[in-house]
Amino acid sequence: MNELLDDRLALLAEQAGIDVNWRDALDRPQSTPACTVRAVLRALGLPADNADDVEASLRRIEEERSGRQPPRLLTAEAGGRVELPASARGRSWKIVTDDGGPVSEGALPSGERLVDAPALPGYYTLLIDEEPITLAVAPPRAFGIGDIAGANRPWGIAVQMAGLRRPGDGGIGDFTALELCAKAAAEKGADALAISPLHALFAAAPERYSPYAPSSRLFLNGLYIDPVRTSGEQTVRAVIDTHNLRQELAELEWLELIDWPRAARARMTILRSVFEWASVDIAHSERFAAFRREQGEPLERHARFEALHADFTAHGRGGGWQGWPEAFHDPSSPDVAAFAREHSREVSFHAWLQWLAMQGLEGAQKAARDAGMAIGLVADLAVGADAGGSHAWAHQKEVLNGLSVGAPPDALNRLGQDWGLTTFSPRGLRETGFKGFIGMLRAALAHAGGVRIDHVLGLKRLWMVPHGAGGATEGAYVRYPLEDMLRLIALESHLHRAIVIGEDLGTVPGDFRRTIADKGVLGIRVLWFERAADGGFIAPSEWSGKAMATTSTHDVPTVAGWWSGRDVEWRKRTGLDNPEVDEAAQRERERMMLWRALFASGSAWNEDAPPAPDDISPVVVAAARHVSQAPAPLAIFPVEDVLGLHEQPNLPGPTDAIHPNWRRRMPDSSSRLFDGPIAHAVCAAIDQTRHRA
Repeated sequence: MNELLDDRLALLAEQAGIDVNWRDALDRPQSTPACTVRAVLRALGLPADNADDVEASLRRIEEERSGRQPPRLLTAEAGGRVELPASARGRSWKIVTDDGGPVSEGALPSGERLVDAPALPGYYTLLIDEEPITLAVAPPRAFGIGDIAGANRPWGIAVQMAGLRRPGDGGIGDFTALELCAKAAAEKGADALAISPLHALFAAAPERYSPYAPSSRLFLNGLYIDPVRTSGEQTVRAVIDTHNLRQELAELEWLELIDWPRAARARMTILRSVFEWASVDIAHSERFAAFRREQGEPLERHARFEALHADFTAHGRGGGWQGWPEAFHDPSSPDVAAFAREHSREVSFHAWLQWLAMQGLEGAQKAARDAGMAIGLVADLAVGADAGGSHAWAHQKEVLNGLSVGAPPDALNRLGQDWGLTTFSPRGLRETGFKGFIGMLRAALAHAGGVRIDHVLGLKRLWMVPHGAGGATEGAYVRYPLEDMLRLIALESHLHRAIVIGEDLGTVPGDFRRTIADKGVLGIRVLWFERAADGGFIAPSEWSGKAMATTSTHDVPTVAGWWSGRDVEWRKRTGLDNPEVDEAAQRERERMMLWRALFASGSAWNEDAPPAPDDISPVVVAAARHVSQAPAPLAIFPVEDVLGLHEQPNLPGPTDAIHPNWRRRMPDSSSRLFDGPIAHAVCAAIDQTRHRA
């Protein structure tokens, strides 16, 4: 029998940001059990195992909010007011720029808490009785489409980075293939190229390749480096021959699905040899050394993690850092420092990979802009990171330990979801002055014209499942400092002149969509979900004017797959179907509803005679034209819907043994990807519709 929440435990939960009472996907009231509340509080650093613990944790929160310990960071809107911590005595204050230039100053009488914020967005230092606090002053809204010169109802294409092809790629996409794809898309009129997350994974565990389960969101996946760009074709050819890799690379290149372990081993073998060759180049080494100094301690910790992870994996201690000997749990420990000295070459190699990866991504964004794209690359920011990975090890004060991010039960998944990821602790954010969150935003925007934030509801609340719980149903909602985080997003967006898209699909409160829209963050509207009460598809004119429009996403059926019923086949094969529903017959009815909607919007013809399920070309073109009519400031179309492909990149739920998630490759080289008749017709329909007066 579940223990009931007493008043003091409920009060502690509320003050700690845990929702004791909440409503589920069917709008039914739910309560969080006391055992779950205690587990979540423990992970937040607020023990609550007994009454004494509860009282001590309540006193700790009261102490933190008393103002005796000043916050590390405060946010405000430009020209607005800054709310200072409470104080019973008068205080002097001063605001200065980063270089110490005076902005304003004054004195606050006892009990007063508000001072005027600077009029210009940026980072400042607020001195309260000479105690420094970082002050982040944000614009009212994030940088938007309307702020981009020459952007007239822009549109773009979304691609999975690993699936891109080019001659000689060795079986996996790279930054050179991305450049070629950007140029090809720009020739068709696209202003943006949205890409899957490029976050650092685990170099020593290439079988862990989901882009949404990274080791670190601060760094990049070195597998996407094109070795030729560093040392030239002749050197790389010599390396390939030295390691007898020519046949292996050719076989990998022609596979329809990515063989991640084989492709990763081959590419890393080449990169390691190139690293040794490049090390004798003095100028190259000097530039690399300058990069390491510039990146500082965060890069060194990531490189040390990769070296440690490889070493422990080789000695049978794979998995996360929690399984390492205790002496290596602290990144600043003497044992870690000694390891780094003894394995300095390996640490340098992983730092070098980051240098090349950042150059590669920078080159791809430059190629996109030089080709005429108004936005260029749109990066993707995963909702969390692996709890055993680089970020969680290197920045332990910032992230949660003992909780996994997930989702409560809903209509699509009655057991809820546990994604096995960690993320920032709401208390850790405040205690570290949001340092990690800001760093993550900067990493995402450093070489992009925009960013898509996965599961953007996480800025307000996240479903957290305690480790060891009986399932994802035994979780709780934990609240986050939404206002502060949105202000930081708006500020970094403004500083980088990059748009922001928030993935707000699924069960999302209506007021949240309004909140992010007011801050200039575009939501996402998907063709399959824009339905009327009777299940019919609504007219594009009724779509939101404050959200990005798209036909599909990587997690849902493509247009061709939906029309042909391929997704119904996959659902049945993987056990995701509802045995009480004839999904094939239901899809037949839905096809007619979609075709009538396409006809009503002027995107299709012959209302009563839709194409056969295997006749996908007219549907793909009509769907693209239909979505293009939406009043959305930006429309982005998955490459699968531009090419008329049946298979979706990811089918949530099944393992790779059942469905090849994140392994599908494009049917042609990036430079020729949009030259086929379907792609040409789809791109023409989009471009003409989006730019039509």
